[in-house]
Amino acid sequence: MKKVITRFAPSPTGHLHIGGGRTAIFCWLLARHFGGEFRLRIEDTDSERSRQEYTDSILASMKWLGLDWDGELTYQSRRLDIYNAYVDKLIESGHAYWCDCSPEDVEAMREVARAKGEKPRYNGRCRERGLGPGKGRVVRLRVPDEGRIVFEDMVKGHIAVDAAELDDMVLRRADGMPTYNMAVVADDHDMGVTHVLRGDDHVSNTPKQILLYQALGFELPTFGHVPMILGPDKQKLSKRHGARAVIEYEQDGLLPQALVNYLVRLGWSHGDQEIFSLNELVELFDGTSLNSAAAAFDPEKLQWLNAHYLRETPPARVAEMVAPFVERQGAGLGREALEKLVPLYRERAANLVDLAADMALYQSGADIACEEKAAKFLTDEGKGHIAALREIFAALPEFDESSLEAAIHDYVEKGGLKFKQVGPPLRAALIGRAGGPSVHLTLCALGREESLRRLDRVLS
Repeated sequence: MKKVITRFAPSPTGHLHIGGGRTAIFCWLLARHFGGEFRLRIEDTDSERSRQEYTDSILASMKWLGLDWDGELTYQSRRLDIYNAYVDKLIESGHAYWCDCSPEDVEAMREVARAKGEKPRYNGRCRERGLGPGKGRVVRLRVPDEGRIVFEDMVKGHIAVDAAELDDMVLRRADGMPTYNMAVVADDHDMGVTHVLRGDDHVSNTPKQILLYQALGFELPTFGHVPMILGPDKQKLSKRHGARAVIEYEQDGLLPQALVNYLVRLGWSHGDQEIFSLNELVELFDGTSLNSAAAAFDPEKLQWLNAHYLRETPPARVAEMVAPFVERQGAGLGREALEKLVPLYRERAANLVDLAADMALYQSGADIACEEKAAKFLTDEGKGHIAALREIFAALPEFDESSLEAAIHDYVEKGGLKFKQVGPPLRAALIGRAGGPSVHLTLCALGREESLRRLDRVLS
């Protein structure tokens, strides 16, 4: 079997959005499944809108998602001579020609066609004029007058288009720049791409690109077009649906494996299975089972998946991921401390931002603000229990979980109390919250010195 080579080709005119992220994941999985190559190309020929900051953001998002690429990163802006060489070849072979029709001329031709009830298109006026290079002139592809362009789409199945419906499309603009279709065909051929998997907004480009492949004598790749992602209301996905760029999900504290898992399921399925490890996805994703119907984005399901991965990821790895978020909170907690705190809070946290906010409460020497619903427990009675327990904690030979749990239990039992008379005031004094982990676990995580300092602060 020929080596499978896929590619992802974003334009650096904005951050990587989740639709593009999903396409990149599909292409990466297909290549990895077959032991092939996944190539990355930056389509930056739009010099006015392309920005280096967006290129950097796209690359960072790809790395965060775990989508490593093979070979050198390709930039279209560095291949202009190659595109023009292919255009010259098409002119020499008679498959392309020079045209001096202005945009106004072309629009007038289209208006005439519309008036006749025909498809609005360029009428081929310059086909036989034998023009050469000149100011304001473009190069057009000579589209066959008849016949059908046929291909089998990986997602949509059999697609056929009459050549008569297609324009003699521009290959090289008047400023010498290649058009999108020209550059893409040259790139995909030179990169050896065997499978072009992309969004279905490119379906209309595929027949035009096939004509270019044929005119240049190139072998055709396999094409596949996945439907766009819709909002929960089945309308085009937008920010009002909760859609964000990949980098924003990272900043929101989502785990990359959760986003990968979620996006794969928006357009692909394997039975009723919802949760997949990356290894499972590589093993199962062979390009089949791609859905031809558009999938709806569900923010709640994404959060559910994220919570699952937050619970299932080893504490050491979660500690590594949450560390930057804790630093942003201004807390200086070491990796060992974070690893101890992960099991205490990840069941309650929806994302790394929430987790970091909880962990920041354990910063040594921090002055913790007490929530209003927690402050109500700091009554005279509550402070009385805190004062008594403070002396017990200070005298413990070992300040560990079992010793602390036993000390609190004995105090409650001997005093004929209920835990709710003791636990909430202690928790409020220690972390300023009404809810949280078991008090003995909180004390242990803070350590003896910091715990006593916080209790003294409340008592004073």
